[in-house]
Amino acid sequence: MAAADRLELVVVRHGLTSWNRERRYQGQRDIPLLLPEALPDLERLREALAETGFDAVHASDLTRCRQTLDHIREGSAWANHPEAPRFDRRLRELDFGDYEGRTWEALKDDPGYRAWVDSRGMRATPGGESADDLWARLAAWLDEVLAEARIHGHRRVLAVSHSGAIRELSRRLEGADFWAGVVGQAQGRRFVFTHGEEGWQCGCSSAVPAPASATS
Repeated sequence: MAAADRLELVVVRHGLTSWNRERRYQGQRDIPLLLPEALPDLERLREALAETGFDAVHASDLTRCRQTLDHIREGSAWANHPEAPRFDRRLRELDFGDYEGRTWEALKDDPGYRAWVDSRGMRATPGGESADDLWARLAAWLDEVLAEARIHGHRRVLAVSHSGAIRELSRRLEGADFWAGVVGQAQGRRFVFTHGEEGWQCGCSSAVPAPASATS
């Protein structure tokens, strides 16, 4: 198979959980989806991706991402892809350390928490990770995905991950504002890479699913 010179990388967030609804920091806690409440968003995402053929599928190893992947691949064009999905710890959410399980309401007056928010994640959470820590593992994963695109000719790759991971990809790949990179449950971004003399470059991204105004 010829080496790919263009790659679409679709990275989507898991569906709704009870901790999302309660506005609790989940981080790397293994919280399952909230069912059946998560289904409408998952079905919308499945419909958006159903006819897209993916050459490889990756996901965070946490339960909420595994469940999301199971739902959106059902009945899709890529459901019977011969290559099994790869579950990867590097696609996990930021480790929020001591903040995991706590709500914004409970933390909002904590000076340390305010300093972390004001740093836009560049400070590490107590007992957890910084944005640089998150990017280090995401970048290592992304380097492998891009290398395989050249070796195996992959042209479309799907990854099921978390809000913080998608936000960090948007910030590092396209210079997006920290807050602009936030996506809702069962939503994500389609990043388009091209390969040239300087290697892989991310040229643009778009919302997944596409906004209603863009599809009408």
